[in-house]
Amino acid sequence: MKTIFVKPQEIERKWFIIDAAGQPLGRVAVKAADILRGKTKALYTPHQEVGDYVIVVNASDASMSGKKRSDKMYYRHSGYLGGLKSENYEKLVARKPTAPMEKAIKGMLPKGTLGNKLFSNVKVYAGADHPHAAQQPIKIEM
Repeated sequence: MKTIFVKPQEIERKWFIIDAAGQPLGRVAVKAADILRGKTKALYTPHQEVGDYVIVVNASDASMSGKKRSDKMYYRHSGYLGGLKSENYEKLVARKPTAPMEKAIKGMLPKGTLGNKLFSNVKVYAGADHPHAAQQPIKIEM
């Protein structure tokens, strides 16, 4: 079996839109990460950027099962001693509505320069409006 090498000019990129309203946050993130990686294409190569662009709308309306809205914690560190900050899902959504979806998608992408490049191909919006109508995105049903 030979490794597929695809030239960047030969890759056909499409735009997809996912409506996260009422959908579980993790399931939306998995679908977005698969499309970003290019795992839905026959030309998938793990070390190349062959994926498509993804728009996630209504990210603040994604659902969480059980008591995760109040119990799930998000952590960040300032870099200084004692600089660990934590907040739960409800407070994070109130402060920055797109952050939980962005963190979930970024955590499912590879680490390093490839993951950073792939993450720049996802656009997350808290509401239903987005400025990418000119790209004619294809709606993904969940």
